[in-house]
Amino acid sequence: MEGWQHRAVAWLLDVCPPDYRRYDAWVHHPVALAWLATRHLDGQVAAMRQAYRDARVELGEHLGPEALGGVLLTLEREGLRLVSARRSAGQLLDALEGKDYVPRL
Repeated sequence: MEGWQHRAVAWLLDVCPPDYRRYDAWVHHPVALAWLATRHLDGQVAAMRQAYRDARVELGEHLGPEALGGVLLTLEREGLRLVSARRSAGQLLDALEGKDYVPRL
């Protein structure tokens, strides 16, 4: 494994559930880890979007307007972080599969 791949595997394990570190297969097969990480992040992004849609209805009577606004802001920020992580994991998967990256202007 090349030097950058060790760092890629460490980052991919960071964006996956902690229990994934228990499985040697992910370290020995970075393509499989990247593939799984993209699916895991897809699920997290979908869950975050659903939570944002449901928050007002399901939490509105339990939280005041200021608290609800804070929850929505936090959900939005976390959603953006997850979308960015998903994009990065997808690019790592492409690199691990040997696909060429062509920068766009």
